[in-house]
Amino acid sequence: MRIVVALGGNALLKRGEPMTAEAQHTNVRVAAAALADLARDHQIIVAHGNGPQVGLMALQAAAYATETVWPLDILGAETEGMIGYLIEQELMNALPRGTDCATLLTRVEVDPQDPAFDQPTKPIGPVYGPEEGRQISTRNRWSMVEESKGRLRRVVPSPLPVAILGLKPIRLLVEAGVCVICAGGGGIPVVRGADGRMEGVEAVIDKDRTSALLAEALQADVLLMLTDVEAVFRDWGGPDQSAIASITPDALAAMSFAAGSMGPKIAAACNFVRGGGTMACIGRLQDVRDIVEGRAGTQVRLDLLAPDHRSVTEHRCARLS
Repeated sequence: MRIVVALGGNALLKRGEPMTAEAQHTNVRVAAAALADLARDHQIIVAHGNGPQVGLMALQAAAYATETVWPLDILGAETEGMIGYLIEQELMNALPRGTDCATLLTRVEVDPQDPAFDQPTKPIGPVYGPEEGRQISTRNRWSMVEESKGRLRRVVPSPLPVAILGLKPIRLLVEAGVCVICAGGGGIPVVRGADGRMEGVEAVIDKDRTSALLAEALQADVLLMLTDVEAVFRDWGGPDQSAIASITPDALAAMSFAAGSMGPKIAAACNFVRGGGTMACIGRLQDVRDIVEGRAGTQVRLDLLAPDHRSVTEHRCARLS
């Protein structure tokens, strides 16, 4: 099968972990080992998140030149190169000798009239205490939201991807059997002017939505979104919380999920499956093979007889019976 893997930023940098090169090397090495195992039986194309990293670079840039705000498209390109390099190197170390791998910077077109530019929702960077968060927000003119009680995090616009630029070279490499790493951080956000010229914009595109667009364009069989949560949960944080093993797009779309975290994954999964993909999967990095083979995580598919809201435990028991 051809699988587009959307590797979550938190899979590369754990929550609460110091944002160091050593930590990212270690986490990418673990991720590459899991992906290499999957690549033994399937063709994979890798995309990745960049929320923690682009936030760090924005802070570094603001500290270096307090009167200058570095635009997010340039910071996004920097993180795409940095993270892509780490993934490519560790994948090449983990894959059989002779495997070809390539990292591509990927521009993604967005609509300049997208309402997301007036309503920032995408969290990036570290989490701050209330006083530090207010000071940073005032100094850098950044929008902040309360991610958890008393904890603030920067949010930026997250417009929908309209088109992946440079799709032809991506497709040529994929068809040649190269393991391609692309569309990192959702891609570098650009808009098209009246004269046809492209310009970068101040935004971060959701990597899951771009990955769904990429998977559809490459006629992938599976869209696999890896995060730090074992599955999609009904009633998350509530008394009836339970994991969903498999479900149809219509049943999943009828539920409510957080706009800044699981919501985009749900939208991407539904769009990909409705667009002709065999299935979309959501789960943890360490369960990657079990997710694809139906023993863990959540599978979104059209070929279910009825909306399936079974728990993961019930699903596994059914598989074994």
